[in-house]
Amino acid sequence: MPRFNRPSRGIMTTSLSLAPELQVHSWYNTDRPLLLSGLRDRVVVLVAFQVLCPVSLSCAIPQALRIYETFEPSDVAVIGLHATFEHHDAYNPAVLKAFMHEYRLKFPIALDQPSAASPIPHTMERYKMRGTPSLVLIDKQGLVRKHTFGAIDDMRIGAEIGALTQERADLSSQAQSSAA
Repeated sequence: MPRFNRPSRGIMTTSLSLAPELQVHSWYNTDRPLLLSGLRDRVVVLVAFQVLCPVSLSCAIPQALRIYETFEPSDVAVIGLHATFEHHDAYNPAVLKAFMHEYRLKFPIALDQPSAASPIPHTMERYKMRGTPSLVLIDKQGLVRKHTFGAIDDMRIGAEIGALTQERADLSSQAQSSAA
């Protein structure tokens, strides 16, 4: 079986497709399941990780925390996705809860829905993720604007998130200027 969690220095793809809803087993750090369609008018940062993935631990989780602490929740929603595609017997909700407590994760985290037909869980498959860590940026209209695999530079992702938070205002200003 191929190893999916070997990142290749932040490989990125960009598309303008509607982000599929997350298909998850359970949610943590939220009082209700989240729907991407319910997060429109906010930029969504979806961070897929595994608790045993070294790059998730050293890069993706700390970066997700920095994003969560930097941007206003009314502008940017950070969602963690624990996507187990290997070592299935080592993971369970208790392990994930202990991990979240240890790393002081406060943003919503979903446990990806396992697949009966494949080792790749449902949301990971829907997004065609190559492994962990993966980061997906979803704009205010629900479109996938960035999809990366591996570590990504904080300055770059911060600038891209910031630009997406301002995008609607920029488009409205351009439309108003054109109409005048």
